[in-house]
Amino acid sequence: MPDIQAIQKALREEKMDGWLFYDILHRDPIGYRVLGIHDAMAKRRWFYWIPAKGAPKKLVHRIESFTLDSLPGEKMQYAERSELEKNLAKLLGRAKIVAMQYSPNNAIPQISLVDAGTVDLLRSLKKKVVSSANLIQRFEAVWSAEQHAGHVEAGKRIDKITQDAFAHAAKLVRSKTVFTEYDLQQWMAEQFRANGLTADSAPIVAVGPHSGDPHYEPKKEGSSQIKEGDLLLLDVWGKLDKQDSVYYDITWMGYFGAKVPEKYAKVFAVAKQAREAAVNFARETTAAGKSFEGWQVDRAARDVIKKAGFGKYFVHRTGHSIGQEVHGAGANMDDLESHDVRRVIPRTCFSVEPGIYQAEFGVRTEVDVYVGEKEAGVTGAVQSEILALLA
Repeated sequence: MPDIQAIQKALREEKMDGWLFYDILHRDPIGYRVLGIHDAMAKRRWFYWIPAKGAPKKLVHRIESFTLDSLPGEKMQYAERSELEKNLAKLLGRAKIVAMQYSPNNAIPQISLVDAGTVDLLRSLKKKVVSSANLIQRFEAVWSAEQHAGHVEAGKRIDKITQDAFAHAAKLVRSKTVFTEYDLQQWMAEQFRANGLTADSAPIVAVGPHSGDPHYEPKKEGSSQIKEGDLLLLDVWGKLDKQDSVYYDITWMGYFGAKVPEKYAKVFAVAKQAREAAVNFARETTAAGKSFEGWQVDRAARDVIKKAGFGKYFVHRTGHSIGQEVHGAGANMDDLESHDVRRVIPRTCFSVEPGIYQAEFGVRTEVDVYVGEKEAGVTGAVQSEILALLA
């Protein structure tokens, strides 16, 4: 059940007349999480209106009239298109400024979920549609104490699985066993299941040139064999396998040899310095009682990589919001793909994952940063150098 009074207070602070939730075919997972709906049918359009003042209202199709029964408020129904438009106008009443999961010019695509046609419909009713991005920060991206504890516990399990994966792979390499990126990925996925973890997809396991592809996905057919002399990147994310849990997301690197070659160590050191610059910026700014915006964290890391001469090889944002989805709906650490000016608010979490991707190989180092009321810091283990896996 959503905290209606808290949402209404936030709406008044944001000078909005209300928040209009809308969905069909489960296109808006953010709305479902904010409203606390888990098993709603959505083969027809539904609307839920939380005004800045007054009682909420809902509009549902007659053959799915039960869809929003778990939520408070007067129920209105429709069947014909004209009836939908007439009742939607009644639902919104005299409201002029309506928040929706919308982002002007698609500036923040993660929250730009309402379709253009529905925005057109609202505008035809003389409503000004504005972004719910700041509201989403408060009511979707903020973690409860239980979620934070679950994140820490998931992190302990994932950190161990990651180190076990390095050890398992090193053992296979030493024994001259033939195995691939896909084989190691599936071994890790089995460890997830055995340890009560779940994820939207299996980890990234990448060696050689594949480590230079930020979103490489090993397949059963065509993935590379892992052998001595290879650089290995493991990008691992997951959460406890229970309702409302939040993700933990890391990247570590190892080398199948007794000593890491200088060409790898040098580039990793730059990425590490960038990671530390971003983390320290968040930590020091929070400790000083000041706020910061997502783009500033990206700039802190990106400036380090540019100064070292690798700017063109850092091709993605520094980090993303982390929540019930691994790429959450809060502020992203982004001054590249977008200019995310959302303030990073207390009790939210984000990744810091600078990478340098070249044709021969790539490096990435990733940690999660949780921002509390007065302090910010990394939530799990931190890699200081590429692991020499055959030392």
